[in-house]
Amino acid sequence: MRDYDRLLRVVSKAMIPFIVVFALYVQFHGDFGPGGGFQAGVILAAGLIFYSLIYGLENTKKLIPPRVVEVLTATGVSLYIFVGMIGIYRGSDFLDYSVLAQDAVHGQHYGIFLIELGVGITVFAVMVIIFYMFVGRRRES
Repeated sequence: MRDYDRLLRVVSKAMIPFIVVFALYVQFHGDFGPGGGFQAGVILAAGLIFYSLIYGLENTKKLIPPRVVEVLTATGVSLYIFVGMIGIYRGSDFLDYSVLAQDAVHGQHYGIFLIELGVGITVFAVMVIIFYMFVGRRRES
C-alpha cells in the first residue's frame, strides 16, 4: 500500500462519521430551519460515495448491497404516501398533517418529520442507485 493510500484511508475514517452525523443533523432539524430530507439524503449519499472512492465499489456494495438500496427507495416513497393517505383515511385532505395527533400543532410536527424522513431515505437511495449504475457499467470496446 502506498503512503498516500494509507493517508486517504485514515482521513476518510475520520471524516465519514462527521458526514453521517451532519446528514442526521440536517435530517432531524430540517423542520425547524433550512434543510430537511432532500439535503440530508444527498449528504448521506455523498458520504457513501466518498467511502466508495477510497475503499472501492465492491466494499461499498458489501456494506450496502444494491437490493437493500432498492428496498430503501420503496420504503421512503411508501412512507411519504402512507402519511399522506392517513389524512384521507381520517376524512381530510392528502398530506393534511393536523389529523396525525389530537393536537393540530403536534400533528403538523409529526407529519413534517415523517415526510422529511421519507424524502431523505428516498433521495439517499436514488443517489446511491445512480452511483452504482454509473460506476458499475463497463466500457464498450
